[in-house]
Amino acid sequence: NPFLAAYPVDVINDPFIISQMDNFISINNCIDIDLFGQVSSESAGTHQISGSGGQLDFTDGAYRSRGGKSIIALRSTFHNKKTGCDESRIIPTLAPGTTVTDPRSQVNWVATEYGMVNLMGASTWERAERLISIAHPAFREDLIKEAEKMKIWRYSNKR
Repeated sequence: NPFLAAYPVDVINDPFIISQMDNFISINNCIDIDLFGQVSSESAGTHQISGSGGQLDFTDGAYRSRGGKSIIALRSTFHNKKTGCDESRIIPTLAPGTTVTDPRSQVNWVATEYGMVNLMGASTWERAERLISIAHPAFREDLIKEAEKMKIWRYSNKR
């Protein structure tokens, strides 16, 4: 069957090969994303949850594809069973020891149930503003306060 083929991972996950497919869309999930745009899809702190699975290869290949898009899709919150509380997946900074799956320079689109933002080429404060805009509303003010402490929030950002 010419429509079904199996190739080794060094072909399937090659960003150069992926980029040659027009309109390639890569959709990946993550555990957390910080206000700088760093994505962790592998660990929470030093607690390993999964492997990268080629995520960075696909985000890079999709971004380079003519008409392509790389999307990191996540729920804005998760329920922490230990504390019994909901917590934001968009956080000020990744916890120490967290594996960065996608560096901020490689993150294109980020989507939650509150919208979708493009981080590619954005400044640090623009990234913070855009990510806070798609965070769960219950966490936005706290994220703004943390961004202010880190000096990556401009007062003019407030609407």
